[in-house]
Amino acid sequence: MKKLLLILIILSAGIFLFGQNNTISSAVLFAAKNNAGVACYRIPAIVTAPNGDLIAAADERVPSCGDLKWNNDINIVIRRSEDKGKTWEPIERIIDYPLGQSASDPSFIVDNVTSEIFMFFNYMDLVQEKDVYYLKLIRSADNGKTWSAPQDITSQITKSEWQKDFKFITSGSGIQTSKGKLIHTLVNLQKGLFIFGSDDHGKSWHLMETPIKPADESKIVQLSDGSWMVNSRVNGLGYRYVHQSNDEGKSWSSKIDSSLVDPGCNASILRYSSTKGTTQENMLLFSNANNTSERVNLSIRISYDDGKTWTAGKTIYDGSSAYSSMTILSNGDIGLLFEKDNYQEIAFVIVPMQWITN
Repeated sequence: MKKLLLILIILSAGIFLFGQNNTISSAVLFAAKNNAGVACYRIPAIVTAPNGDLIAAADERVPSCGDLKWNNDINIVIRRSEDKGKTWEPIERIIDYPLGQSASDPSFIVDNVTSEIFMFFNYMDLVQEKDVYYLKLIRSADNGKTWSAPQDITSQITKSEWQKDFKFITSGSGIQTSKGKLIHTLVNLQKGLFIFGSDDHGKSWHLMETPIKPADESKIVQLSDGSWMVNSRVNGLGYRYVHQSNDEGKSWSSKIDSSLVDPGCNASILRYSSTKGTTQENMLLFSNANNTSERVNLSIRISYDDGKTWTAGKTIYDGSSAYSSMTILSNGDIGLLFEKDNYQEIAFVIVPMQWITN
């Protein structure tokens, strides 16, 4: 057996770690130092379009790095790649409201039936309606080259009595289930985590009214038996919380997953299916800052049993690292977009599945 070699690619204060005989590609997609007048780029989201193109999105935070509630100029920007992440088109600003109005927290769902891409975001008018959150989406029918005007879906996926609550759609991604339903996560800090969805390919949206607790920013995934799993950030705990539903969100069972240490940070989870001979394999991949108290040591773990157990994890970047978002590339490898070096950069890394599963 060949001796395992490590390729060390030193970037800033941390190190990218990868295994032998794998072609590694990494790039900084968003960095404030490269764009005068921008305080920072935050909140990564990435998706593989129906034609295989990649779309990477982020907040462009202009006056400060502050979140939506405290920042009167946040735009949503994207970069696209048509060659599986080897090269990227220039930054394109696709949501840009007048000063005093901000948009934040991009997330994606791809409808594999209609080939439409939905991007969700949160909106606030800090001049006219300070502290009132609106939840919106745009859509693309041409693999992210052009986008529709924003559509406000707040009234469809929240309750009227929530108007002044601290609420937001989780950044990163939602999913389409095997039945074609589109589902995503919505946080109401006063009332809990909720699932919202669409049964008609995004023509209309609805709220599933069962709260999930405890949970902050969360991701949802469908397991191999068709049940739903929500993997949740819970601040101050040092671990992730996992919630599972066998009745499409009507009821949930919840537990701490002490194998998934976490400092209280948004993470990414996705289902990965592959065929070996006549055998279908279903795996879960999970990326997060693998530390109980600090946002460092971005790692990927794998589960072969629908999240009952997880591997110890492999480090992608051992330095300062926070939010992450994963997508499956058209060649089967993983594209990972994450915040790096105290929010100074958002980096993209191609992670070979061979390295993850070895």
